[in-house]
Amino acid sequence: MKIVVLNGSPAGKNSITLYTVKYLQKHFGNCSFEVLHVGQSIKKYERDFSECKAALENADVVLFAYPVYTFLVPAQLHRFIELMKENEVQVSGKFATQLSTSKHFYDVTAHNFIEENCADLGLRYIKGLSADMDDLTTARGRKEAVAFFRFVLWSVKNGISEPSPLLQLAKKPAKKPASVKVSTVPAARKRGKVVIVADFGEGEQEDTLLKELIVRFRAALPMHTELVNIRSFPFSGGCLGCFHCATDGKCIYKDNFDAYLREHIQSADATVFAYTIKDHSMGYRFKLYDDRQFCNGHRTVTMGKPVAYLVSGNLQAEPNVKLLMHARAQVGGNFLAGIATEPAQAGQVAKVLSYAVEHKYVPPRDFYGVGGLKIFRDLIYQMQGLMREDHRFYKAHGFYDFPQKRMGRVIGMYAVGKLMQHPDWCKKAGFTMTDGMLMPYEQVIKKY
Repeated sequence: MKIVVLNGSPAGKNSITLYTVKYLQKHFGNCSFEVLHVGQSIKKYERDFSECKAALENADVVLFAYPVYTFLVPAQLHRFIELMKENEVQVSGKFATQLSTSKHFYDVTAHNFIEENCADLGLRYIKGLSADMDDLTTARGRKEAVAFFRFVLWSVKNGISEPSPLLQLAKKPAKKPASVKVSTVPAARKRGKVVIVADFGEGEQEDTLLKELIVRFRAALPMHTELVNIRSFPFSGGCLGCFHCATDGKCIYKDNFDAYLREHIQSADATVFAYTIKDHSMGYRFKLYDDRQFCNGHRTVTMGKPVAYLVSGNLQAEPNVKLLMHARAQVGGNFLAGIATEPAQAGQVAKVLSYAVEHKYVPPRDFYGVGGLKIFRDLIYQMQGLMREDHRFYKAHGFYDFPQKRMGRVIGMYAVGKLMQHPDWCKKAGFTMTDGMLMPYEQVIKKY
């Protein structure tokens, strides 16, 4: 059986994910593995895709292998998927699966992204493996990797694959807006600055709906706005995952993006992202932008500042994209002021964003934010010797809220547990667990 491995890591042969593939090669010698370093060689494949096209069309199974970068696959692999579609690779009916390594920070959204694009390409998808970065060094991790690939081979042999995502049936073209004359400058402006980070083209690539959303939003927002089109920024390349920025926050590239990001975008009072849905995400350029923000490491440097989105496309048919926007705001500690997909919605989003800036409104994090931040909390604490800037930031903001530090509560729960083991005493004293739980809240009501 011929397996074509799409190594999406920009590290190429030095990818941690690739070592799991090498381990599988040793255990499944009856399979032929061909590795294409698509992450490292993306510029080469943009010039000539013929080698990849031939390999993919001759494969039995396509294995997407990558480290999770910023909620999704690395930008380079994102671009490769675009190239597969642009070059009309004939892989319909073939099998595909995926293997990712990460610390399980939103690996689910990355896997959803790959599965949705496999459906676009007509690939028969088999559930992938989401491994911890260190799994291959453990007996359990090695066992799980072998079990995963054995299941993949069994699925191929028996013609078993996952049903295509239902969202494929829900797609419909976005409506083009009617021409509306709107002043781009509101009558009065409040203090503050909002940056609109957009991805739009001109001519044939122009998205009239996206531009209309931006015009409507700027007209309704009583604050100064600055529009940044990331298509015009001279990026030297996508994030290399080299961790050069881990100690001092400086990117290895010399295109000055890290300074531009901090001085012109993250210095604003709020950020609005404007994009057209493509390939079940914000598109390759936005992914490139997102990955390059790793010059800030895992530091939520815009924490407390609201965000909003202006989106062209059928967002209702893209649940994973909606989850991405919600989760990004939650992890970053940003209030999501709204998402406008129609011109009539842009004014309301502008009003909510303005209110959030003026009143510094920041609601507490939900599961997506709390859970995501705790994963990074544990990671940074263990790797503080390398990720020094992250460690300083987490320490200064009190992110190291480990439960073992709250020994008073731990001891108190032991005491309550002992008492609850004696139901006769509780009954005699008229004490119930609910009474104990409500006591601190009753004190608050009495005091305030």
